[in-house]
Amino acid sequence: MQQADWSYNANSVRVAACAGNEITRDALQKIAPFFQVYETPTLKSLENYLLNQSLISLPEIVLIEIDEQGLAFALVETIQKNMMLKGLLIVLLTPRDNPEWLIKAKKLRVHDFYKAPYNIDHISERLVFLVKFKLIRPSLDKLSDQTVISFKVPSVKRAFDVIFSGVLLLLLSPLFLIVAILIRLESKGPIIYKSKRVGTGYKIFDFYKFRSMRADADKRIAELAALNQYAAEGKDVKSTFVKFKNDPRITRIGRFIRKTSIDELPQLVNIFKGDMSTVGNRPLPLYEAEMLTSQDWSWRFLAPAGLTGLWQISRRGKEDMSERERKKLDNFYAQNYSIWLDMKILLKTFPAMFQKEAV
Repeated sequence: MQQADWSYNANSVRVAACAGNEITRDALQKIAPFFQVYETPTLKSLENYLLNQSLISLPEIVLIEIDEQGLAFALVETIQKNMMLKGLLIVLLTPRDNPEWLIKAKKLRVHDFYKAPYNIDHISERLVFLVKFKLIRPSLDKLSDQTVISFKVPSVKRAFDVIFSGVLLLLLSPLFLIVAILIRLESKGPIIYKSKRVGTGYKIFDFYKFRSMRADADKRIAELAALNQYAAEGKDVKSTFVKFKNDPRITRIGRFIRKTSIDELPQLVNIFKGDMSTVGNRPLPLYEAEMLTSQDWSWRFLAPAGLTGLWQISRRGKEDMSERERKKLDNFYAQNYSIWLDMKILLKTFPAMFQKEAV
């Protein structure tokens, strides 16, 4: 996988930055040859600079070094409340490790957060990424016809997907009919649950599953937040992934088809259509994908979206599953996937289908 040429369009990117620490000043000097950088020594001078700009002269990105007094966070809030400035891309830099600062940054939903020592290549590549695709985060649902990365599934992988999904759809058609009847008899609502998912290169498509929940399931996500499997990583931090323990929204037939993974079978249609592949990283709901545009985690979208993957065969349903572990598995697959790795994952998927935990 080739490294992105982040300097290609960088010269046209305007960056306003505040640096009080020598480490941050050194970082700004290293990116200055590639960007239009306006550097200020204090947070107040940065604020004054921004307030004195017109819509035409405003920078695309604001780099802010976090200070010991926490005034940087107050400036972020000021920027976000100002109608003219609220669209600015905000990246926070910290010269030292401080978990509380990271929590505050996540609460404020800044676009990125970097801790010294800074990887200049990563920061520079990320700045160009943010400017080029700045609509991803607030308007992800409008990108159905756009992709961040131009990606084509290898011909061998695509051929396997078509044959595999086509044969299974034919063989499993009696099971599809039985499940459809049981779902309809137990509760009102559609038999097939359709939702928008984000796959390779942030491409959005309609994702199919047998409905295993009550018809009002999506409306109850907020009230069930305490049951989120990934919420344990920090009570004050909004989790990227959402997976509920002992979800009360699940119907009786829904609990069975989820434990046996039968609810996933309609995704064979997605595979046959080319929306996703047999093996890959799981396509994510919009509210999860919009939180994964940072440099650390955007790798997962460089791989095919899949019916099964490393997460399903290694950690799915385990109580000690963490959000970071899930992301690492996705990133590993994106950087190492091959037809042979796909075959290994597929062979290990069947014993993993019958999970122990009700998640």
